[in-house]
Amino acid sequence: MNIGEASKASKVSAKMIRYYEQIGLIPPADRTDSGYRAYAHTDVHRLHFIRRARDLGFSIAEISTLLGLWNDKSRQSADVKRLAQAHIAELNQRIESMQQMVGTLNGLVRCCAGDERPDCPILQTLEQPGDHDDSDEEHMPVATCASRSFEPPVNS
Repeated sequence: MNIGEASKASKVSAKMIRYYEQIGLIPPADRTDSGYRAYAHTDVHRLHFIRRARDLGFSIAEISTLLGLWNDKSRQSADVKRLAQAHIAELNQRIESMQQMVGTLNGLVRCCAGDERPDCPILQTLEQPGDHDDSDEEHMPVATCASRSFEPPVNS
């Protein structure tokens, strides 16, 4: 099958198939007499594997390791499990970091009047010098509602 057919069958774009071939994640495709790439069902199966691993958030390097383990029939499942557990720990760390970002943004949104005035604690916080660890919410300079007058103007 040609690259378009392999792409459709594997749900991996032709561009990504060429990239995976370029970086050695998949072996170079056979070529037809006219120079077109030709893929076998085993190639599509490998592409499915890669796509599923990418969907689970594995990096290219991790996928390369997983492919090596997948192809090694004398592998130990403990090696695969260790890799998956390390990936879970990384995902949990990213989730925690994102939850901190959400908390910070929620606080900033609560402080912003969202009216016609130009005062905006969100922008004021973003303009602060970047000498802090963004993942450390406690040290992120956050404009507090009480310390600035972001209350909507009183209609007279």
